[in-house]
Amino acid sequence: RMEGYGYYTLPTGTEYRGSLWDGMFHGKGELLLPTGGSYRALWDRGLATQGKYTFADGLEYDEEKWRYCDGYDRRFYTEICSGFKPPGIPQLTNLDPPKIIPEGCYDCGDGFYDPKTRVVVDYKRKFLRNADDDEHEWILRTCRKAWEITTEHKPKP
Repeated sequence: RMEGYGYYTLPTGTEYRGSLWDGMFHGKGELLLPTGGSYRALWDRGLATQGKYTFADGLEYDEEKWRYCDGYDRRFYTEICSGFKPPGIPQLTNLDPPKIIPEGCYDCGDGFYDPKTRVVVDYKRKFLRNADDDEHEWILRTCRKAWEITTEHKPKP
């Protein structure tokens, strides 16, 4: 079994870098997710005993002191770091410019969701998962949707 310091890539594309003991994550190690986020933790026989998740943009998750997008401060992380844009120039997502959502779909954070097929694909259109009823309802209720009408100018005939 694997022991010492090493790298291990899971079938999902997530990569572990760190200490291994008897084939398990043990000691200091980090999971690097395909989406760009990472989870750095202290592991004990395959279980994380303490750790910290960092999003792809550098925002660190803190369960006790979480103040990001909490209802009082609705700024995106890039706005916290770099400030607001001039008036009249909206910022719709943390990623600026935002991804263009395919027609009839929703941006659910890790990819696009098509409510007709109930399939979530990543931003490169690779299959991620089928949405269950709870996720389907949550996405329809909270996520950004593609424009239903075009905003481009159409000359009159």
